[in-house]
Formats: sequence, structure tokens, C-alpha cells
Amino acid sequence: MIGPKVGMIFECGPAGADKAVCEYLVSQLRPGVSVKSQTLDNKPNLLANGAKVAAALLADGCERVLIVWDLRPAWPDTKKKACRAAECKAILGELDKENLVDKPVFLICIEQELESWLLADKAQLAEYLSTAAHAYKVNGVKKPDRVMQPKSAVLKHFKNARGWDYEDRVHAVKVIRSVKLNLARLRQSESFARFETKLTFRV
Repeated sequence: MIGPKVGMIFECGPAGADKAVCEYLVSQLRPGVSVKSQTLDNKPNLLANGAKVAAALLADGCERVLIVWDLRPAWPDTKKKACRAAECKAILGELDKENLVDKPVFLICIEQELESWLLADKAQLAEYLSTAAHAYKVNGVKKPDRVMQPKSAVLKHFKNARGWDYEDRVHAVKVIRSVKLNLARLRQSESFARFETKLTFRV
């Protein structure tokens, strides 16, 4: 018997950090569920074509589809503050064209960036960046979605702890896999909490 399948759509490329992290989270939050991911390379493509891809994933047997993207950077004007409402409205308009408004397609806008989820649980970064000789301390962040430049914050931790350059495609999934998921801490990120809810509950 074929098990349930979830579709996910990302703005990154096939080796992108968002895809790797979210697929790992699915394996932990819904063991036994298979994932079919589609990557659209950038935010403009996701806003314009995410609905068409979602329709194809539902037609392919996915029980639900999650469209996942980072709020930062803003699009199309990277000098302008990103607006979640405007980006969601753009995708919802395309979903309406595909007659998917009432279908199990859910929008997951990560605020501000994927690294917000890495900051949500200080134990993740601390474990990954510590050595046997030196335990690296990471201060907790109560509202990780409000950290305006989370990628820069993570980069600073990497430099301070190990002198490393942080590369999201390489390190993000390693950090989140470094300790058992602490859902209470991760849920301090409202965007992670939404991801978990839309992934695990039939709503």
C-alpha cells in the first residue's frame, strides 16, 4: 500500500538549504510520509508559477502542498522592505486562477529567513559549534522571527565559535540535525509553528 505523500515547493535550487531542512523536518514530524519537492530557483518564479506547480503536485497524488519561501530578501525591489501580505496576495491570486483556493495548498512564508529557525533553539547552534575542548554558548532568542537579519546572526556565531564561513546549503541542515528536535523552542518561531501545523494536521 502506498503511503501518504506531501508536496513542497521552494524558491531555491535543487541543492537549496530550505529544501534540505524542510525535507528533514518532514521525516521527523511525519515519519513514513514521502515528499515530492519542486524547486523554482527564485522568488519571482515561485510567486508567478507556484500555483501551477501546486496543481500538478495535487494531481500527482499529494495529499497537501506547502509553498515555502523566505520573506527576506524583498522582491522585486531588494531595497524595499519585504511584505508578507503582498507576497501571499500574489500567490493567492495565482491559486485562484488554478481553482485551488479551497484545496489543501498552504503558504509558509519563513520570517525572516530560514536561519530564523536555527536561532529558535539555541541548543542546535551550541551543539554544532562546540568542540570537546570548548563549549560554545549561544544566547536564546525568544522571538526569532523578529531578528531582522538572522543569516548574519548565524554567520557571526560561526565566525566567533570556529572561524568558519557559514554556507546555508552546507550547514543549515547539519545544524538542525545536531540535536533532537525541541518543538517547544522551535515553535517560538511563528513561521515554524505554521509549517508544523500545516504539515501534520488536516486543516
